[in-house]
Amino acid sequence: MSDRKYDLEKRLIEFGVTVIHTAEKFPDSFAGKHLSGQLIRSGSAPALHYGEAVSAESRNDFIHKMKIALKELRETNNCLQMISRLKWQEEQKINHILGECNELISIFVKSIGTAQKNKEK
Repeated sequence: MSDRKYDLEKRLIEFGVTVIHTAEKFPDSFAGKHLSGQLIRSGSAPALHYGEAVSAESRNDFIHKMKIALKELRETNNCLQMISRLKWQEEQKINHILGECNELISIFVKSIGTAQKNKEK
């Protein structure tokens, strides 16, 4: 992910793809299927919500859609932490995805804060 700082949409899409590839390697068990589906939904959703936020109809709409994407990222983070504890993937790989997830969370928190400040002006 060399252009991470410059194109958030591409970064979110790459994150979603990485999450999908990871989840598809989970065990073929009840828990594996459940967490795989959950991770795929929450890990791919931020890119989709961000796409909606970019074409928001108002600043309030933008903030709302960004907050939804942020919630999905936090859900993904929690799911990845469970997977890490279950040791279904190499620790280094999950830690890398968790690191990216945390960076994306920070970007969204900052963006939402900036949008809210600008709304008040």
